[in-house]
Amino acid sequence: MPHVIDRLVIAMADPQTGGLTTFLPFALILAIFYFLILMPMKRRQKKVQEFQEALKVGDKIVTTGGIHGQITRITDTVVQLQIADRVRIDISRAAIGGYQGQAPVVTESGNA
Repeated sequence: MPHVIDRLVIAMADPQTGGLTTFLPFALILAIFYFLILMPMKRRQKKVQEFQEALKVGDKIVTTGGIHGQITRITDTVVQLQIADRVRIDISRAAIGGYQGQAPVVTESGNA
């Protein structure tokens, strides 16, 4: 990879080869990568963050592991779920996949 960068720098500095025509394909690839990969990923992350910030006591949720429960207590990183009568567990806030009966907000890979 360092050789490619060295050639790119040399080609851009050489007026005979035209630095812009050599650089243009790389810029195009970076732009495509940004619009097809990075932008959708940022949108999904924002959606997941908004979902996790909107959680409140009493919400019925499903974890990414498939556990159904009702939120009884929330802290910055931990959520307490009641999964049966007098049975409560603490889980990571990031492990909440979505609301019961709705499509999951967080996918199995951890992103929306």
